[in-house]
Amino acid sequence: MRKEYNEPEIKIEWLYSNLRWFFLLAVGVITTATAITSGTEFPPSVIALLVTGGIANMLVTLLLVLRSFRSSIAPFTLLLDIALTLGLIITSGGADSPLLFISLIPIITTSLRYSWLVSLGMALLTVLIYWWGAWIETGLNNGAPLSQTLDAAISYIASGLILLLAGGGVSYIGTRIRQQLTEERRSQELAAQTAIETAHQKVRLIFELASTLSATLNYERVLDAALDVTQAGLEEFVGADVRQVQVIMLFGLDHKLYVETSRGLTMQDKRLRLAGHQGGLAEALETTGTILISDPGTDPELGQFVVMHQCRQAVVVPLRAGFENYGVMIMANPGTGGYPDDFRDLLEAVCNQAVMALQNARLYQNLMDEKERLVAVEEDARKKLARDLHDGPTQTIAAIAMRLNYTRILLTKSPEQAIEELTHLEDLARRTTKEIRQMLFTLRPLILETQGLAAALEQYAEKMSEIDSLSMHLEIETGIDNHLSKEAQGSLFYIIEEAITNARKHAAATDLWIRLFRRGVSATAEIEDNGKGFDVAAVEAGYAQRSSLGLLNLHERAMLINGKTVIQSTPGKGTKVIVTIPLREK
Repeated sequence: MRKEYNEPEIKIEWLYSNLRWFFLLAVGVITTATAITSGTEFPPSVIALLVTGGIANMLVTLLLVLRSFRSSIAPFTLLLDIALTLGLIITSGGADSPLLFISLIPIITTSLRYSWLVSLGMALLTVLIYWWGAWIETGLNNGAPLSQTLDAAISYIASGLILLLAGGGVSYIGTRIRQQLTEERRSQELAAQTAIETAHQKVRLIFELASTLSATLNYERVLDAALDVTQAGLEEFVGADVRQVQVIMLFGLDHKLYVETSRGLTMQDKRLRLAGHQGGLAEALETTGTILISDPGTDPELGQFVVMHQCRQAVVVPLRAGFENYGVMIMANPGTGGYPDDFRDLLEAVCNQAVMALQNARLYQNLMDEKERLVAVEEDARKKLARDLHDGPTQTIAAIAMRLNYTRILLTKSPEQAIEELTHLEDLARRTTKEIRQMLFTLRPLILETQGLAAALEQYAEKMSEIDSLSMHLEIETGIDNHLSKEAQGSLFYIIEEAITNARKHAAATDLWIRLFRRGVSATAEIEDNGKGFDVAAVEAGYAQRSSLGLLNLHERAMLINGKTVIQSTPGKGTKVIVTIPLREK
């Protein structure tokens, strides 16, 4: 698998490529100047080598631009530089070549790619090759006297030493450059690793947060868990125990912020109620973003907390879901250190998770409240059934039993009177049977499930006419059942039945009207009687001391289907119950 160059190595190759262009340009300038001053032509061999070097360097530059330069190409470029250097020196005069400086190219290449010792070895090898070439070229090996040999070789020795010194210096500088770039690469890798570890830390903390917040559906525990997680997150970010002030404030019914849960507040601070219209609180609620406050003791609202005057910095994060503001989370640091940016990001994630958990907890609490309310409604229905059985059929059956005993005595003393009594008992038993059937019909009217609300009300009115003298008049809009769901029809039936029962027991009415019709996007049911009426406000105000909750049932049953109930009554002028519920969407 091929190795990808990292950024520092790419920078080295760019530096090397630019130096190669510089040396090629320098060779061209020096060769041109030499040809002009000596009156000779520009050597064709030098031109060929310069063109070859230029084309090769253009290819290297193109690979660098395309970021396709690979480590396997580096040795070939080094061999190319060595060959180019030897060719230029040989073709431009050999040991006496004015282009001797170009031999620094492979030395620089070696220093930038390898260690200092390897680079220094390359410089020494270059000088030895130069001295050997000078020895062969000048004939210093022809057996001449030593003094003559030294006189001839002293200039080559000096040039070699200068070249060695320059090569050593270039090797050292190139090695230092490579070390600096390597350190830069290590720093980048360390920074990347730190960023990855920080990201992993955030993910782990958020996962722990989600696990902690989803472990309970009690919203108070959710808020306490949010404070615990933020405290643990800050300690992990700074790597030490941190003492800070933590506050979660929620909006109350008066639209003011109150302290729901906190850490580090005094009893006086816990009783504060803030409007959230000024300073950092207002800015956080309006911008729905995290606000960093320096010296929170001077904030117009946060400054009302006594502990804030001891803090140097505070962070305010809104608890928001959609368009609804639940409140704010406030973190304040009494120490000299500030909050890291990464921690503020974590704080926003904590608040988002806390809001979702808070919503779930509130939905669960509402569901439990609704369940308790349904249980209460069912319990009230059972009490109503027991009360109706006690007041109606139970009393009648007890009376039948007593009259049967009386009839048995009459059979021996007055048979004719006994026959009359038996006839009366038969009528009483039939009426009791109808009452019981009426109660069973009211408990579960099967016709309501099969034929709808209109048919159920008609049958109910028919059955009521058999056991009660109250005259019932139905005015039902044709086809209204098609616009009401089964749940709405069931709730409306029981609301109407409850209103009729109240009228029979308390109104002393002779006529009762039941109207059911559509009005806009709602269905309206009206139950009106001509009874004695009552003071609605006085009756509803005294429900806490009453054992019968008939009117309250009317309101609660309507609320179950997103409807509402209005009761209109005046003493001596009858009563009207108006129930409005939304129509079913098609």
